[in-house]
Amino acid sequence: MALFQSDRPVSLNAPILVAAFEGWVDAGSAGTLAAGQLIYGSQVVGRFDADRLFDYRARRPTLDVVDGHLQSLEWPELLLRSNRVGERDLLILTGPEPDFRWQALAAEVTRLAQELQVASWISLGAIPVAAPHTRPVTVLATASRPGLLPPGVSQGPAGHLRVPSAVLSVLELGVSAAGIPAIGFFAQVPHYVSAAYPGAAIELLRQVGRFLGEELPVGDLPGRALETRRLLDAATAGDERTTAYVRQLEEATDQARLPEGDDLISDIERFLRGDDGKPGDDGGRLLN
Repeated sequence: MALFQSDRPVSLNAPILVAAFEGWVDAGSAGTLAAGQLIYGSQVVGRFDADRLFDYRARRPTLDVVDGHLQSLEWPELLLRSNRVGERDLLILTGPEPDFRWQALAAEVTRLAQELQVASWISLGAIPVAAPHTRPVTVLATASRPGLLPPGVSQGPAGHLRVPSAVLSVLELGVSAAGIPAIGFFAQVPHYVSAAYPGAAIELLRQVGRFLGEELPVGDLPGRALETRRLLDAATAGDERTTAYVRQLEEATDQARLPEGDDLISDIERFLRGDDGKPGDDGGRLLN
């Protein structure tokens, strides 16, 4: 049985396929926030079989109960949408990261990309790193071959990394193996933030716009980013140890000492364990 069910036929001109998933490599929900801006005004092209992809015990459907009456269920969905930005056709694949059948999903997405004559693939994600919220968001990128990335975007980090994979990367590898140019933009989010980080989503959209040669909508993200900055400033100013730690991060950033590969892995591991030993009583994370 096919994993994908088409809702409507589409006629697209060399579309760009953008993908982002909730969960792994979506620190601060930056990738899915960015993808969310691209789906306004979009149409659903089709959907993937949620019963075969999700573990509902780990990702339970949301139940609405009104006055003791069970009214409705909202199930996790993995949808493919189409939209147009400027002169470019987009396909947007987003939803929770699937639990099962990653290889079958990669084969199905690759088949769809070939059938719809996708011109390029773009992954959107974010990783937690030792970076201060008081400095601009840095974006690192992956690319299936040289020359795909916009000027000024660093491909890396340098060196050989072995890390737990996200389904996003499994799909990116699948389409690139089929000859479709593939890139990924990954924002670096302060590791002490566990809430949404709209500033990183804005930077991801900026880089995607540069790649497409189009100005992408950011919606209410700037206002949300300002509010997040205000909350973080207040949280860090309330504790001398936290303030000192943020200053250390600022100094390292200003000296352009970006984390190396081993540091990135350590940051991610400490972030997921919640025991990074940094300021704050909840594993160093200031916003929840």
